[in-house]
Amino acid sequence: MKRGTAVAVLTAGVLSLAFTCQAQSPDQKEKEMRLLIEHGKMLVTLGGCNDCHTPKVFGPKGPQFDTTRILSGAPSDAKVLPVPDGVLGPDKWGVLTTNDLTTWAGPWGFSFSRNLTPDVATGLGSWTEAMFIKALRTGKDMGEGRPILPPMPWENFAQLPDSELKAIFAYLKSLKPVKNAIHDPIPPPGAPAPVK
Repeated sequence: MKRGTAVAVLTAGVLSLAFTCQAQSPDQKEKEMRLLIEHGKMLVTLGGCNDCHTPKVFGPKGPQFDTTRILSGAPSDAKVLPVPDGVLGPDKWGVLTTNDLTTWAGPWGFSFSRNLTPDVATGLGSWTEAMFIKALRTGKDMGEGRPILPPMPWENFAQLPDSELKAIFAYLKSLKPVKNAIHDPIPPPGAPAPVK
């Protein structure tokens, strides 16, 4: 084989190998993303995120997840029920919740479970991974806004390594977007208005 022919064959082989590696790269990335999303789904399930962030419907065994609104937060069309006087207190009930377990009342006032779906206008669709991680590290909405209110156990999630929080975020971003603008928190009576 002449030197020029050998170089041409070798060059063609290298180019073919490079092309094959590039062709496999998106598949590998897709596989890694699927694994990341599956891991995030497991963490969300074990973390009990659906317990507060998924509205419920009543079935024969009581409240069950509304599978059409997975992780979409407190329904925007739900009425905010008043808390009867004298129910909450140190020697009384510490917290009350609506029958779908997405709205909570306590000494902090009313909190509404956030829409965790990737809807851009009402959920996490406009959030970046860095904002999500910062929110769960600092306990601040969007990483620097108002405090994240109870019963959200952000302090527990803050203990997770970035890799786990990235997996959770990847799973949440993979969900079907649900348009659901949640209410702003309502401070307890007599509290100063929140600073925005």
